[in-house]
Amino acid sequence: MTKQKACKICSRIYEGEKCSGCESSESTEGFKGRIFVLNPEKSEIAKKLKLSDKGNFAIKTR
Repeated sequence: MTKQKACKICSRIYEGEKCSGCESSESTEGFKGRIFVLNPEKSEIAKKLKLSDKGNFAIKTR
């Protein structure tokens, strides 16, 4: 099983070599918290964290 990583650029949580959101390879295995955004247009938390896509995101990356 591959370890999950969080992108340092867009905070998306992913498995593999590159981020599926921004194609960056800058990542960390150390992250705190997790948020699942289903409807970014109506989500107050997504607006506060400046997230505009659906997906699985880390709240804080190290």
